Amino acid sequence: MWGIPAFLFFFGFLHRVAPGVIVKEIMQAFNATGAIVGLLSAMYFWAYAGLMIPAGVLIDSFGVRRMVSAGSVVMGLGTLVMGLADSQATLMAGRFLVGAGATVTFIGCLKIAADWFPLSHFGTLSAVTATVGVLGALGGTVPLAALVAVAGWRHAFILIAVLTFLGAVACFLFVRDHPPGTASVAHASSLASVLRGVVKVLGNWHTWPPFLTFFFSYSAISNLMLWAVPFLRDVYGLGNTRAAAYASAVAWALLVSAPLTGYLSDRVLRRRKLPYAALTAGTLPLLGVAALLFGMGTVGGAFVLTWPIGREVNPPRLAGTAVAVTNMAGFVGAALTQKYVGGVLDTGWTGTMVEGARVYPVAAYAVAFKVCAVFALVAAGMSLLLRETRGQNIYHELYPRDVPAAP
Repeated sequence: MWGIPAFLFFFGFLHRVAPGVIVKEIMQAFNATGAIVGLLSAMYFWAYAGLMIPAGVLIDSFGVRRMVSAGSVVMGLGTLVMGLADSQATLMAGRFLVGAGATVTFIGCLKIAADWFPLSHFGTLSAVTATVGVLGALGGTVPLAALVAVAGWRHAFILIAVLTFLGAVACFLFVRDHPPGTASVAHASSLASVLRGVVKVLGNWHTWPPFLTFFFSYSAISNLMLWAVPFLRDVYGLGNTRAAAYASAVAWALLVSAPLTGYLSDRVLRRRKLPYAALTAGTLPLLGVAALLFGMGTVGGAFVLTWPIGREVNPPRLAGTAVAVTNMAGFVGAALTQKYVGGVLDTGWTGTMVEGARVYPVAAYAVAFKVCAVFALVAAGMSLLLRETRGQNIYHELYPRDVPAAP
């Protein structure tokens, strides 16, 4: 039951990093600038951030089977539109559809985990689901670059669309919302009640440090990942597949660091703020290529603490809403910044073109990566404002007057 939604989540995550591998091809096919490439990448995050909370409501109301199937059809359709696009506008629309459809896949995996497995297994399945996402990021580097080299980027996207459609059909045919003879664990909530919860969470000052930390840290890493392959290709003269192999170092490191960070925070240090602040500050150096990228992935595992911190400073009854709001921060950050970081590269462009694609000089990349470093620095500063929770919900300590009296 969990495997099919996880398969679709794999492709949803692959799409997050895929534009970095096809920057050259997009520039060639659409005469695109760096700003256009950044906007293209950001369209996914605009859709994902905007629909994240409604997606949870829809899954609660209509079930995983229907919503993940429908969302995957939308994701597959968007992928197909991108592969067949003959204009920038069509390409953007396809990318937006991909992000819109992908929104339900992660939530669907967690809903299946909650309804089909014992409560004691939920944490493990959440971590495994996150690992599937990291594997999707790996799939969007070397394997995608190799596929593009063999089949071309358009045919590669058409193939991914076909696989996504097959996953959608399998989800509709085989996935069931809950075990036979049982009712769903969660109860549907109205959009109005969810929005009231969102307002409550956003009105809590202690929500904003984890929100802004994730906003700026994900802004940094999403922009670096978008331009890592072009940087390695333009500056170091690497082929696309080899450059993607170096860029995949971030995902390889995250594969270990994300679950390890969560384990250390929960079981060893029993702290949230200390590892988050320390590891967020570690994303600043930009001194190497492979070693740097691997190091970024290693310290980047701090992002997994965003969700528990956001949950533990808000009312327990709004735990899901708090997680959704803080998680949304990273996607909003990517959506708002990617176009402009691409524009920074365009400002430093000297007019060099190779096979119809822009080639940026070292100086242009240096300025763009300095912007990313500023994002990381701000994230590190914001992490110092986090409230230590020691793994417990402390809302009653922060707002004692807001806690109902015991009957």
